[in-house]
Amino acid sequence: MNIKDIIQAKLAEIIHTVFQINDVNKTNEITLDVQQNKTEYEGDFTIVTFPLVKIVKKNPDAVAMELGDAFSTQSNFVESFNVVKGFLNLKIKNKFFLDNFNTIKENFDQVESKNQTVMVEYSSPNTNKPLHLGHIRNNLLGFSVAQILKQDGYDVIKTQIINDRGIHISKSMLAWQKSGTNETSESTGLKGDKLVGNYYVAFDKAYKKEIADLVEQGLDEDTAKKQAPIILEAQKMLLDWEKGDETVKNLWSEMNSWVYAGFAQTYQRLGVDFDQVQYESNTYLLGKDLIQEGLIKGVLYQKEDGSVWCDLSEEGLDHKLLLRGDGTSVYMTQDLGTAVERFKETSIQKLIYTVGNEQDYHFDVLFKILKKLGYTWAENLFHLSYGMVELPAGKMKSREGTVVDADDLMQEMYETAKAKAQELGKLENLSDEDKEKSYETVGLGALKYFMLKVDPKKKMLFNPAESIDFAGNTGPFIQYTYARIQSLLAKADYKEAVVSDYEINASEKELVMNLSNFKEVVSRAAETLSPAIVANYIYEVVKSYNSFYQNNPILNQDDENAKNFRLELSQLTGKTIKKGLELLGIGTVNRM
Repeated sequence: MNIKDIIQAKLAEIIHTVFQINDVNKTNEITLDVQQNKTEYEGDFTIVTFPLVKIVKKNPDAVAMELGDAFSTQSNFVESFNVVKGFLNLKIKNKFFLDNFNTIKENFDQVESKNQTVMVEYSSPNTNKPLHLGHIRNNLLGFSVAQILKQDGYDVIKTQIINDRGIHISKSMLAWQKSGTNETSESTGLKGDKLVGNYYVAFDKAYKKEIADLVEQGLDEDTAKKQAPIILEAQKMLLDWEKGDETVKNLWSEMNSWVYAGFAQTYQRLGVDFDQVQYESNTYLLGKDLIQEGLIKGVLYQKEDGSVWCDLSEEGLDHKLLLRGDGTSVYMTQDLGTAVERFKETSIQKLIYTVGNEQDYHFDVLFKILKKLGYTWAENLFHLSYGMVELPAGKMKSREGTVVDADDLMQEMYETAKAKAQELGKLENLSDEDKEKSYETVGLGALKYFMLKVDPKKKMLFNPAESIDFAGNTGPFIQYTYARIQSLLAKADYKEAVVSDYEINASEKELVMNLSNFKEVVSRAAETLSPAIVANYIYEVVKSYNSFYQNNPILNQDDENAKNFRLELSQLTGKTIKKGLELLGIGTVNRM
């Protein structure tokens, strides 16, 4: 428990004993905030008393004085207090800060198990194109949330469901067939996902040309889109796949294998992984049995054409199609079946879908239908909805080949980090191997931090040049502070020590209080599914440390207690920064 929480708990106890408030409703109305004191008045923490004043109907100063007296007599951590216009300022005993600091160090690596398993789904790409900028934000969010949940005591299963079937896959396959070149990833030297993506773009170009030709012959555009020979061929290929045509199935399997190999390389460089992988080709028929179950329960209804629907008007939504008249399912049906299978096949208590906010309606409908079908675990389904990410150049279009390729962006970040480091004269004393590692770690760290410091719900503009800055709220700035700490500890030949007799100054207190908040920050990030909370907390810790570092001599400190404490404080700060960055999927280097 951090210092603030200890004070807050004692405050609740004092309010009950001093003011004898037994009315539960009144007690619930009292929320007194404990805040770090940033005023010129003496004290480490400030308590705003006005909500209590309204209940007890006393003068604000009188209420604050009563609370202050109670803290002085009923706690062992308050040294003194003062009251200013209804604000109670508490000065905490030096020993309490020291004891709290030593407790944080001792318990830093302890994680209390929640005894719950959470499944986090992210990435879920299509096998007709390589991963792009949008996938990067998705992967980084999903992976980071999984890391944060683990740190908060949950067991986590990281999963993705690959969309490996459908008309979009058929388009790439058909374009490859029509090229007649029999190109492979091996023969071209291209990553497999890029090769297949090129054919997806080639299909779109051919399709647009056929549409233009048909319009020129007198057809309206909508009709031309439906009657273009190449789209009819692609639709037939999909039907052949569903019928099990051996030639189509073999080509589908081969081209997908190229893509999977390409995805694996991208994931490895991005630093994300999965505990399990599902494929839509194995799950697309799931959910049809739920339709019959829903009809029997009266939750679903059937129209004259045989189609099956769910009426969600009472939930503030519309009627949702779940089964077409010809008996084929829609995406919603598949997602219903997949969710049920996941809870049946794995021992999970929560399921989190990491999907962009353009699918908000889809998941709202999905969760409501599962509740209507009587699945109580539907209360524990969450949509980690996030805003789209753009570059200064604007939006991306896969079909037109104007996407920002994930591999290209990662390489650009590496090159930018390398150029920036050379410009600033950093890393000159490292070996070539260590330099390369640093360029990669710093470049990708810049990308990840810039993506994750923004609240997931917000649309964001990613600027590579801004992200690589070695000053300000950036990954490189945080990594540089970590490296500075490691250099300091190496020069001091640091060995762990327990300091029990040292008068902590103001900047040291501030840093101790920030470090004591780590576990609370992780819990809040886990609860809200927001890595941004961790990212911005690390930045605050780094700012606090740099202020401490500038104002407190360490290596040339004559007082041995002061030197040892400041080294201990530096060591714990470094450990906190490294762990926080790990939760964001970001690496560190010891020298920069």
